[in-house]
Amino acid sequence: MFVRIKKSWELPESDVTPESIYVQRRTLLKAAGFSLAAGLIPTTSMGTSAGFPSNLNPKYPAGDLNVTKEDLITSYNNFYEFSFDKQDVAEQAENFKSEPWTLEISGMVHKPQKFDVNKLVNQLGNEQRVYRFRCVEAWAMVAPWDGFPLQKLVELVQPTSQAKYLRFVSFLDHEMAPGQVRAPQYPWPYNEGLTLAEATNELPLMVTGVYGKPLPSQNGAPLRLIVPWKYGFKSIKSITKIEFTDKMPKTLWSDLAPSEYGFYANVNPEVDHPRWSQKQERIVGTWFKKQETLKFNGYGDQVAGLYKGMDLKKWY
Repeated sequence: MFVRIKKSWELPESDVTPESIYVQRRTLLKAAGFSLAAGLIPTTSMGTSAGFPSNLNPKYPAGDLNVTKEDLITSYNNFYEFSFDKQDVAEQAENFKSEPWTLEISGMVHKPQKFDVNKLVNQLGNEQRVYRFRCVEAWAMVAPWDGFPLQKLVELVQPTSQAKYLRFVSFLDHEMAPGQVRAPQYPWPYNEGLTLAEATNELPLMVTGVYGKPLPSQNGAPLRLIVPWKYGFKSIKSITKIEFTDKMPKTLWSDLAPSEYGFYANVNPEVDHPRWSQKQERIVGTWFKKQETLKFNGYGDQVAGLYKGMDLKKWY
């Protein structure tokens, strides 16, 4: 007989707030005469509309936390291209144009090509996964992301035998992104990287939506990455290019502060940030509540094998 053992991070599907409740709330607010533009609910421009509605994948529940409310997920964001103030990002990104959007795949692949994001989503399909999200700043949330597995995209472009890493590149647009102008010391555009083994793990998700709706601009429209066992800065937003390479790519944060932000950036309570502890995390929406940080953010069963034999304090 097959007996399924509940993992430490799992959350019953019943705890996920249904999309219908949030849709109904918007309708009621409109009927009552509230202006959505007034900031009660974020209304920044959306990205791709392909692939919705998506179905929840029951294999990926969240954890022992309640799913974070939609308005918190869409109003508390790091996106320095627009603002260094998390609660100002939504307003600064309001006019960001994410349609049309092209994703270019290049480097060590047999099938380099450029994809229209909407067509790519229609080809690979969307599903919803509820993942824990942990920021290097020691705050955490749980989000129902919509998207397709990065693994599917890797299979589609067929890496060569020489490919060992993926380099992800975000957009560069000084007119649309005021933060890129205000912070010229940053090596824009934002770039990040994964090993090929990490990219072909079951967990990384190319995200096109949240709470069953297309991504708002402040969350990385129209296409972002979510790597749930790593600190949030690895989950690059508004991706324009992916390059397959045989060399470990430089990344924005490891370029700026290599002693603070390593390439791997796995969630690890045993390795503190030089300026704060990583042993605990604050929960978005309940700021006075803390919980213990889980190694690999609770996804060790799926990913610990990727780092077998590695010194994770050295390769932080």
